[in-house]
Amino acid sequence: MPYAKVKADMVFQALGDSTRRAMVERLCDGPLSVSRLAEPFDMTLTAITQHLQILEQCGLVRSFKAGRVRTCRLERTGFDMLQNWIERHREIWERRLDRLGEVLEE
Repeated sequence: MPYAKVKADMVFQALGDSTRRAMVERLCDGPLSVSRLAEPFDMTLTAITQHLQILEQCGLVRSFKAGRVRTCRLERTGFDMLQNWIERHREIWERRLDRLGEVLEE
């Protein structure tokens, strides 16, 4: 899926899983090989790869292969979409709460 087509549902679903959130947290310190990323998790490399595919599909992670090593890093696309979604909803709720405050003051 092209990164431009990232949907909020995909990002929220991906981050709804504690293993994938933990993977994202580990990648905050910089790129890691899949084997290094998998170290703290008690699961097969196949399961790790499946989690990474979900993170890649929603634009949170990107991986690349150099020789025999596949390395993963965070990707801005999914995070940018998430930030935009949060900002839009924050603005809506701030306006609503401001109106409520005005009504309560009257």
